[in-house]
Amino acid sequence: MTTISPTTAPDHRVDKSAPRSEPPRRSRFKPGAGRQHHAGPFAYIALAVVGLGSIFPLYWTLVAASRTQEEVLDTTPPLIPGGNLFNNLQAAWEQANLGKAILNTVIVSSSITLATLFFCTLAGYAFAKMRFKGRGALMTVVIATLTIPPQLSVVPLFMMMSDIGWGGQLESVIFPTLVSAFGVFFMRQYLIEALPYELIEAGRVDGANNLRIVWSIVLPVARPAMMVLGMLTFVQAWNDFFWPYLALNQQNPTLQVALGQLSASYVPDQSIVMAGALISTLPLLIVFVIFGKQIVGGIMSGAVKG
Repeated sequence: MTTISPTTAPDHRVDKSAPRSEPPRRSRFKPGAGRQHHAGPFAYIALAVVGLGSIFPLYWTLVAASRTQEEVLDTTPPLIPGGNLFNNLQAAWEQANLGKAILNTVIVSSSITLATLFFCTLAGYAFAKMRFKGRGALMTVVIATLTIPPQLSVVPLFMMMSDIGWGGQLESVIFPTLVSAFGVFFMRQYLIEALPYELIEAGRVDGANNLRIVWSIVLPVARPAMMVLGMLTFVQAWNDFFWPYLALNQQNPTLQVALGQLSASYVPDQSIVMAGALISTLPLLIVFVIFGKQIVGGIMSGAVKG
């Protein structure tokens, strides 16, 4: 008689000591996220239109400055530069005394820019990281001044400059604009995000006083924002016309006031006026070419957060 041995049932027990493979996690990013997207033809067309629209006014200034009055006022204006550029530049330089006007504008713009960067950075750091009574109320007052039109302060400011004895002097243009409310607010908003409290506390642990902290910690961190604010302030001071026109005289003008004299005649020569405008634009282009990389880097540093 044959005996049948019982079959061994399979062991379904799971070895808990063996590592278990986890199911793959689902990515929270969409497929294709992080890839470099290529621009289509519509994007290139839009960029070309915007670029041409931005460059055309400067190009037309160059064309008009190199032509004569009759050619500029022709029913079919020229679109190609002519050969009268240097004659018009010389005429504008002599008629408006642009040499002194450029020197005055450089002094005014540089003084206002340096003072704005210094005071606005200190005030922005105080409002952003220092604790003191009335901080919120003072910041509200600073922001509220942005809503006041500057034309309302022209008469009392003019009377004040006359009483001091600064009528017709560059000091009357420089000192009222040494600090800007926009600059204080701009630096405060930047330092709130860019300057951690840990850096300030580390400086205090090392024995640094407030001035040392500002010089060694705050200024290096605030440098990108200072580049942007400096460029905006310099351009605004360079192109300012309203207050310098009221505060200064024709013997001591800034560049924009001197250019206003070129078009003050009964029939101004548009080619000479455009030549003067071209002279006033070139320094700004040179400044942007020199500091353009730092300015764009400062703008982008405020747009990207870690």
